[in-house]
Amino acid sequence: MSSPIRILLADDHPLFREGVAHSLGSEPDFELIAQAGSGEEAVELAHRWHPDMVLLDVTMPGMGGVAAAGKIAASAPEVRIMMLTVSENRENLMAALRAGAHGYVLKGVSASELRAITRRVAGGEAYVTPALAADMLTEFSHPHPADSFSELTARETKILNLLSQGLTNREIGEAMHLAEKTVKHYMTSILHKLHVRSRTEAALIAVQHGVSGCDPQRLHFLECGTKIRCNPKDLPRNKC
Repeated sequence: MSSPIRILLADDHPLFREGVAHSLGSEPDFELIAQAGSGEEAVELAHRWHPDMVLLDVTMPGMGGVAAAGKIAASAPEVRIMMLTVSENRENLMAALRAGAHGYVLKGVSASELRAITRRVAGGEAYVTPALAADMLTEFSHPHPADSFSELTARETKILNLLSQGLTNREIGEAMHLAEKTVKHYMTSILHKLHVRSRTEAALIAVQHGVSGCDPQRLHFLECGTKIRCNPKDLPRNKC
């Protein structure tokens, strides 16, 4: 039997926090190891307890959830971070993802949905509430600096295309006859040139520039470890 997912929960509303803690803590595969009421406290507890996953509210006293996510991601990149918030603000969404969050979930979800999403994010996926997915595409529909995408080499453009189709680094290497470590090197270069921090953002830029194999209206930003894929529930079989 695998070890339970050790969770740190941060929210400045005690009643809501206790409700989430009860919902998750009642499941055998979750273990609530600590609770925080502010961004600063969340960062301190993350450093002290080394959780597998941190759930953060966006709006909290002090530094807030987005800043806390950035600090936790920088010091412990292996920790999975999910925002649990009422904010549907596009700027908050993009700021959270750029800070290192792997999920962005609205508080209106049911307890069962929250548990399912938490398991997915803890397991390596990235999740954005579908209602906000269109906002992410809108954010990336604005032209990037002309020299940003054009800086990519032909090989980097090919790798970006394969990434957007849902291939892992290993699968890209097999397709292009490259070592996985070499693909990782190229991926680092691609993210740097495109001025983004995540593979999800890079895939969105691929959609914008027409080098993606995914339908941009169907992309739901699921990132499985190193693998981005289109949501299979919303696509015909073998679309990506």
